[in-house]
Amino acid sequence: MKSSLEVNPAAALAMIQKGALLVDVRESREIAEKSFDLPDVIQIPLGEMKSRYREIPENRQVIVACRSGSRSMMATSFLAGKGYSKAMNMQNGIMGWEREGLPLKTQPKQAGGGWLQQIFG
Repeated sequence: MKSSLEVNPAAALAMIQKGALLVDVRESREIAEKSFDLPDVIQIPLGEMKSRYREIPENRQVIVACRSGSRSMMATSFLAGKGYSKAMNMQNGIMGWEREGLPLKTQPKQAGGGWLQQIFG
């Protein structure tokens, strides 16, 4: 279900390149594994949005993203209720972003010889 508060990942990237701010509402551990490779991203986990939303500039176009688009839609609705008329949800979150081949930073997977290998190897 597409609403006027949603934008697809490719359109989100175009908006970000023109000055929109990406707000990532995933948890730090999720971001450590895979994050948006963009210069201007604010991380505010959804659980902290109510206490931290004022860190987001009200007069700037804002794209809210998460893993799949669900948490970011909740955050977008919350921001809209607080007067952020330029807040939009990124459909399909970082999963859609990755599917479209957009810029990502990933944590390198640990090669053999990790602690599990030592215990069970």
